[in-house]
Amino acid sequence: MDNDKEESLESRVVQACHYIDELTGGVSPPLQFSTTYARDSEYEYLSKFSYSRSGNPSWELLEQVCAELDGGAEARCFASGMAAVCAFFETVNSGEHVVAPRIMYHGSQDWLRRISEKRSIELTLFDASDIENLRRSVEPGKTTVVWIESPVNPTWEVIDIAAAAAIAHDAGAILAVDGTVASPVTTRALEHGADIVFHSATKYFNGHSDVMAGILVTAEMNARWDEIKLVRTLTGGVLGPFEAWLLLRSMRTLFLRFDRASESALRLAQHFEGDSRLERVLYPGLESHPGHEIAKRQMTRGFGGVLSLLVKGGAEAAKRIAGNTRLFVPATSLGGVESLIEHRASVEGPHSAVPQNLLRLSIGIENCQDLINDIEQSLEAL
Repeated sequence: MDNDKEESLESRVVQACHYIDELTGGVSPPLQFSTTYARDSEYEYLSKFSYSRSGNPSWELLEQVCAELDGGAEARCFASGMAAVCAFFETVNSGEHVVAPRIMYHGSQDWLRRISEKRSIELTLFDASDIENLRRSVEPGKTTVVWIESPVNPTWEVIDIAAAAAIAHDAGAILAVDGTVASPVTTRALEHGADIVFHSATKYFNGHSDVMAGILVTAEMNARWDEIKLVRTLTGGVLGPFEAWLLLRSMRTLFLRFDRASESALRLAQHFEGDSRLERVLYPGLESHPGHEIAKRQMTRGFGGVLSLLVKGGAEAAKRIAGNTRLFVPATSLGGVESLIEHRASVEGPHSAVPQNLLRLSIGIENCQDLINDIEQSLEAL
């Protein structure tokens, strides 16, 4: 055995970067609930902490693990995914140009539409099915941010991150990647040229549907990153210490949960591919998927635990299938240990470009055959 060989990232996440409490020897980090910190007789702070809106010991280890997980220079946690998204886009100035997919997480797009209207930020939404659409959307010297998801949620087009980074950088812009669905277990977007990666940590990082959190990770320390940190302090979109502790605890099983969900999602996709009751199964792990080869290159450890079904019969048929499941829970979210099913267009609202007959399935860690049987019985009932 080679004793000089570095341990895997998986092992480091499991052990929270080999955390041992210096005071007690505990292997689980303690909670620090204090919101303010004392000064000494010279009126100097006793430590680097002053007030919990600008820093809390309970965040430190979490942010260290997140930065290492993505291979970034530094990470910052936020009170929710949207708090992180909003902090990032606060760095975009009036008159600048943002490019993003036409289909993407609707909350992020709703915020982009809002700042476009309120702050005179130009917004271009492109069709993610072809990288040339992104190239045509970017305006050199004007575009400052390209924001992508890969795969795109919930239609699962696969954007080549390295190609998108080259397009953005050639135009003088940065590339920000929403890595929520393709967690760093399988895709480390910064290694493909992204400048910033975002995660709704509510999803796979937490994985138990009981914590809301957001994470931003930067490839390098720069003025934009300093501004993001300042925005978090000024707006107060900070993560509570107990939520940070819960999130770090959950992340220790991230690789196990993601592997199980990915394996089951692939089995479901393969089982239902070609089913006469469906128009199509959308999942990048299928060899028939148009973006499969790019996905294989970018997603090195499974294709994720979320897939979509296009149901014959339109929106009403899709809703009835979602309402007839016994094991799948009809609810909105993804990345949890329980499997969820949702009619996505109903969730997204009036701006949704998602097909009306699309059902999004987030696969958990239940017995896979039970999940297959549940979808089968719901389709048969229809």
